[in-house]
Amino acid sequence: MSQSQYLKMLEREINRINKKIDLKILQGEGYRREARDHKLLLRKVRYHTRRGLVNRLVTLFFRTPIHA
Repeated sequence: MSQSQYLKMLEREINRINKKIDLKILQGEGYRREARDHKLLLRKVRYHTRRGLVNRLVTLFFRTPIHA
């Protein structure tokens, strides 16, 4: 599975959990388990989409000037 496929799968799962949480909120039920799962999935997405320090510094210093 490629990284983009994995991220899309995570996004679909997050959306599914969001819908479940919304439904439970409307019904007045607890949603602690779903909130925990949602948090873990977001952490996975952030881990796989983060950029390294060197990459951020290169982008910062070598980008084209705004007023060029």
